[in-house]
Parts: sequence; C-alpha cells; structure tokens
Amino acid sequence: MADSTPKDAPVAAATKTASKGSGEEKKKRGCPRNYDLGNGVYRFSRTRMYHKKAQYKFIGKKTEKKVKPVKPLTVEKKIGGEKNGEARVVLLKKRRNYYPTADKIKPHHSRKFFSQHKRYTRKTLTPGTICIVLAGPHKGKRVVLLKVLESGLLLVTGPFKINACPLRRISQNFVIATSAKLDISGVKLPANINDKYFKRNRQKRAKKAEGDIFSTKKEAYKPSDQRKADQQVVDKQIIGVIRKRPEKKHLFMYLSAMFGLRSSQYPHRMKF
Repeated sequence: MADSTPKDAPVAAATKTASKGSGEEKKKRGCPRNYDLGNGVYRFSRTRMYHKKAQYKFIGKKTEKKVKPVKPLTVEKKIGGEKNGEARVVLLKKRRNYYPTADKIKPHHSRKFFSQHKRYTRKTLTPGTICIVLAGPHKGKRVVLLKVLESGLLLVTGPFKINACPLRRISQNFVIATSAKLDISGVKLPANINDKYFKRNRQKRAKKAEGDIFSTKKEAYKPSDQRKADQQVVDKQIIGVIRKRPEKKHLFMYLSAMFGLRSSQYPHRMKF
C-alpha cells in the first residue's frame, strides 16, 4: 500500500505561515511521517517505523573518538650569553602582576518591600459579589464582598444579622466567587475601615522581675464599641439593598444557608 499523509496537516501548516507578517521569513515545516489518528493510535507501528527510518543500518556501528591535541603550557626559549643557562622554560599564559588588596564595592539596589508590591485579584472578585468562605472560623458561610484593601485582602461581611459573619479581612485564595451579585454602588463604607483598623493590640510579655510568666492569662478577644457601630452601619445598608430585590426571600435564605458537599459532588465540576 502507498503511504498516505493527512490532508489537514499541510493546510494547517500553510495557514500558520500565512498568518505571520510579510516582513518575517516564512519557515517551511514539513508534515510528520507518523501522525496521530486519534485516541493515541498512530498511522505506522513501531516495527514499520523501524524499517522506514532504516535503523538496522546503525545497530552495532561505533564511531571512533577523535583525540583532541593537548595544548602545551610552557615553551623552552634559548638564551645567549656566557653566564646564562642557554635554555629557559617560560609559561605561555603569564600570571597577573597586580592583585587588588580589597574587593570592589558592589552597588546594592534598593529593596522593594512586600507592602509595596502590586496586588492582583481575580476578575470575578468585584464589589458586591457573593462569595463562599473556605477556611477559618466562618468556613462554609456565604459573604458579600465589599472592596479590596491596599494589602490585597478582601473586605467581606455576612451581614452579621443574617449569618453572624462580621466585617473581616480574608485572602482571595480562601474564597470562591459565585455568579450571585448585589449592586452596592450606593453603599458608603466608613472612612476608617482599612488594614490598620483590623490590627490587634498585642500585649508584651511580662519580665521576670514583674512577676511569673505563667500567671498572666491571655484575654479573649472582644470587639470594641467602634467595631460594633461600624458593623451596624454596613449591615443596615446591605440589608436595604437585598430588600429592594424581587427575590429577597431567596437571597436571605441563600446567605443564611451553609455551603457543603455531598457524596459524588466535586467543586471543580460545579458552576457557582
């Protein structure tokens, strides 16, 4: 049987060369001799390609190693004169006469700190998007994304009255963005809510002179009055946005319900 080549292959090669600019050199690429017919099945078998490539000619054939000539390091020079020794061995590659006593000062480039790096967030994470929290004490809850802070962390809220998730920061790596979205363009967040707003005041360790280290107990976290007031302001605005929607009952149930997976359910196959 005569060997048949695929009709699509030369056409595809021609279109690739035609798509390039006229100024560039057009590279001619030939069609492969053995090609995939589909599902990992190739046109010719291994034994067929063994004979086509004539590999039997190269079995047992060895090429002789070429010995490179060794370059001499020294040369013998004749020196005249009565008191000289007639010949002297001289190095072809002479050593340096001068070696610096101190190393050169290398310029150290200014370091760019992590706080100055650019922050990139996914395109799906826009203000108003309802997200699913995947880690932390509020994992499984659905929250509303308010904005992206300067540190790159997401500012989210439950709201607290619906699912007891307060204003908090979370990394985009621990969040799944859903297709559900709220129009929060009219929501005005307090100006003091930023990265410093969420920084906790940690107490310093007591010295030995002041008392026993084990006598001091860690105090449980309690939200301040300012945090509670800001939470009420934000929750009131977001709940007002939800109530304007015609499907407000479903949205309240959706935000209050926890997310979970059952058997034979895989998140990479789901559309949120």
